[in-house]
Amino acid sequence: MISDVFCKIITGKIKADFVYKDNDFAVIKDINPQAPVHLLIIPVRHADSLEDFLEEKDNELLGKALIVAHRVAHQVGIAEKGYRLIMNEGEYGGKLVPHLHIHLLGGKKLGPKIVR
Repeated sequence: MISDVFCKIITGKIKADFVYKDNDFAVIKDINPQAPVHLLIIPVRHADSLEDFLEEKDNELLGKALIVAHRVAHQVGIAEKGYRLIMNEGEYGGKLVPHLHIHLLGGKKLGPKIVR
């Protein structure tokens, strides 16, 4: 049984502020926001990283992640002016939780840099 923080949130063992949820994805507010809107798009099915999504059958699910991001950006009112999607992979990529997820940031002009 996988027990990372996102699995615990998805199964209701840890409370979170859900913005969206369906059978494939949950979208929650980041507890340490880096922008006025900072959401996490998390697959319901546990996956440590993109390595777990290399099968052809996973192509549709990965595509759906981007569609969910875009729909949620509209839902929270940041789609018109723009937003940023970020996925951190591995130690050098800055991944902190071992569960695939995409950051959706917006609500202000973010500028060209993605690292400090």
